[in-house]
Amino acid sequence: MTATLEAPPKNRRLVFPFTAIVGQEQMKLALLLNVIDPKIGGVMIMGDRGTGKSTTIRALADLLPEIEVAENDPYNSSATDFELMGDEVKEKIQNGEQVAIARKKVPMVDLPLGATEDRVCGTIDIEKALSEGVKAFEPGLLAKANRGILYVDEVNLLDDHLVDVLLDSAASGWNTVEREGISIRHPARFVLVGSGNPEEGELRPQLLDRFGMHAEIRTVKEPDLRVQIVEQRAEFDRNPQEFMAKYKEKQEELQRKLVDAQNLLPQVTIDYDIRVKISEICSELDVDGLRGDIVTNRAAKAIAAFESRTEVTVDDIRRVMPLCLRHRLRKDPLETIDSGYKVEKSINRVFGLEVTE
Repeated sequence: MTATLEAPPKNRRLVFPFTAIVGQEQMKLALLLNVIDPKIGGVMIMGDRGTGKSTTIRALADLLPEIEVAENDPYNSSATDFELMGDEVKEKIQNGEQVAIARKKVPMVDLPLGATEDRVCGTIDIEKALSEGVKAFEPGLLAKANRGILYVDEVNLLDDHLVDVLLDSAASGWNTVEREGISIRHPARFVLVGSGNPEEGELRPQLLDRFGMHAEIRTVKEPDLRVQIVEQRAEFDRNPQEFMAKYKEKQEELQRKLVDAQNLLPQVTIDYDIRVKISEICSELDVDGLRGDIVTNRAAKAIAAFESRTEVTVDDIRRVMPLCLRHRLRKDPLETIDSGYKVEKSINRVFGLEVTE
C-alpha cells in the first residue's frame, strides 16, 4: 500500500510504463495536470471495464520522481515545508532538533471498497489516551496517501459518507479525527483519483461536482490500435525489464517535464479577457457555484506550464474546459447529446471559434 525507501530496480515490482500507454489521451492529460497542480482537485474517470484505468494510474505513480520525507514519519512529512508537516516533525524543527531525511517513491494508496471510516481516517486509542495521558493515534490510509495519489476504484459504489470524507481531506489538505473529546489532525494532501463504470450507477451530482476534472473513456474501436495494445501487454508480461528499458528515456523525459512544469507554474498568467470569457461560458452553461471557473483557470495554467509557456492561450482553454465542466452540467434525462460537446459548442461561440459547416 505505502511506498518504501527506493529498492534496487531488480527487487521493485515493475509497473507498465506510462509513456507506453496507447490512446486514452483525455485521462492521461487530466492525471498529469493534477500532478502539476494538485489543487485542481482530483480526477473522476468514468468508462468501460478493461480500458486500462488502474494500469494508467499505477503507471503515473511509478513515473513520478522520489520525494524527500522525514525519516520514519507515518505522514510522509516534508522536512522543509511547514504546510506538509505532521505536528511531531514541526515540533522538532521548532525546537531546533535535527530531522533525518529519507527519499521514497511517491505513495500510491488503493482504497478497498469495504474500507471502514476508521481504516480510512485512522483511530484514537481512547483507553491508552486516558490511562497514559498520551495521544495514541493509529494512522489510516489518508496518512499513507499524504503527498501521493489516493485511488478509489468503483468510487460510485463507495458509501457517500466516505466519499465526502475523502473529498473534504483532498480539498483542505488535512484530516481531523475526533473521539470522546480528543482531537488529532495531520496533513493529507493527495491527488484523489476515482474511477467507475457508469453502468453500475452514477455518483450523486453534489459529490461529482467536488472532483476537479472528469474524463470519460471508451473502449478503443480501431482494430490496428487494439492489436498494438494487446501486443504491448504481451511483450511487457513476457519480459518486463526489457520492455521498461525501451521506454526508459521517454519516462525520464516526461518526469523532467513534470518537475519543470511544477517549478514554472507560479509564473504562469491568464489574460483578463480570457478569464472573463471562462466565466461567461460557465454562466452560459448554467454551472452551479464557482468551482468550474476556478478549476478551469488552474487546469489552463497547468497545461501551459507543462508545455513550458508562461501565458495561457485560447487553445489551452479549449483543451481543458470540457474536462473541467462536463460533470457540472445539469443532466436532462431526455437529452442524448454528450455534455462534452455542449461545452465545446459554448467555447467556440464565446471565443469566436465557430466552425462553418
